[in-house]
Amino acid sequence: MRMREVRKLGEKDLVAKIQELRADLGKMRMDSAKGTLRKDSGKIRPKKRSIARMLTRLREVRRE
Repeated sequence: MRMREVRKLGEKDLVAKIQELRADLGKMRMDSAKGTLRKDSGKIRPKKRSIARMLTRLREVRRE
């Protein structure tokens, strides 16, 4: 997700999306540890970056 898309989301939407992405990331990490994550292995880093972007924006919103 790009920062321009993240800025459009409200605080509640950000929190919900962060929780959703963290759950997906956890599943992907578990599959990676098992060795069953093959073709989706390149999606871990973008998910981590999206979570970081959303957390950054959430902190910005809460400071205002």
